[in-house]
Amino acid sequence: MTSRLRPLSLSSDLIASPSFSRPSTTMAARAVLASSLRRLSSPTPSAKLIPRRGLAGGGDHHGPPKVNIWEDPLSPSKWKEEHFVLASLGGWFLLGYGGYKLFGGKKEKKEEVVAASAH
Repeated sequence: MTSRLRPLSLSSDLIASPSFSRPSTTMAARAVLASSLRRLSSPTPSAKLIPRRGLAGGGDHHGPPKVNIWEDPLSPSKWKEEHFVLASLGGWFLLGYGGYKLFGGKKEKKEEVVAASAH
């Protein structure tokens, strides 16, 4: 007489399963299932209403608070990161465009037309 054993799974049909012949094995399986279900479920129903956001706290809160660029325009160390990036990109653009206008571009040759005097 051979008995077919099903693989263990963490489902509710394991508790009522008659496939195990020894009561100690069934009790051990029930204990494992109960402990895993106890770990997975929250202790109170109100705990499900508390949001768990993990690392979604919103940035680095160390050091002095960051301000907008227009609130303190002379202190770049206090600016928000995105404002610092925009100001830096704008400054590099103006530096490049000024250099282009000063040293590059098309050179115009001004020719003076001397009016021919008729005698």
